[in-house]
Amino acid sequence: MQEISKWFDRRFTYAPPVGEFPMIVERLRGTPDRVEKKLSALPRQLMTERIQGQWSIQEHVGHLIDLEDLWYNRMEELLAGAEVLTAADLTNRKTYEAAHNDRPISDIISRFRGDRMRFIRRLDELDTPQIEASARHPRLDQQMRAIDLCLFVAEHDDQHLAIITRTQLQLAGL
Repeated sequence: MQEISKWFDRRFTYAPPVGEFPMIVERLRGTPDRVEKKLSALPRQLMTERIQGQWSIQEHVGHLIDLEDLWYNRMEELLAGAEVLTAADLTNRKTYEAAHNDRPISDIISRFRGDRMRFIRRLDELDTPQIEASARHPRLDQQMRAIDLCLFVAEHDDQHLAIITRTQLQLAGL
C-alpha cells in the first residue's frame, strides 16, 4: 500500500488563481456527502475500531468537525485584516477528548454537514478582493490568502478521507 504523507510534513506551495475559487469551494461543499457515502454501509464496530492506536474511522470524521470552527475563525481573521492567523492546537486535544466513538455516526455526519455549510455560506458571500485577502499562517510561516485557506481545508478533508479509505482496506484485510 502506498504511504500517506503526514499532515504536518506537508507544505503548500500551490497558489491557485482566484478563478479556481468556485471549484475549491465545491470540493468543500461536497465533503459531507463524500463522508456519508463512504460510511453508509460500514458496521459501527468497524467505524470505531482503532488500528495500532491510531484514530478510528469515526474519530477521523469527528476530527473534521473539531476543526470547522478554526477554519471559520481563520476566514473571519483574513477578512478582518489580521496579520497572523490563529494557530491550530497541534496536539489535537479536542479530538482526543471528544469521545467521537461514543456517538452515533449519523449524529457526527449531521453535525459536520451543518458546520461545513455554515462555512460554505460564508464563502459564497465573498468577492474577489476578499478571496485575495491574506495573513501569515503560523505553522507554515507563509502568507495564506482566503482562497489558499480553502484549498488547505480541502486538502485536509482529503487527507482524512484517504486515511479512512486506508483504514477500511486494512479492516477488510486488503
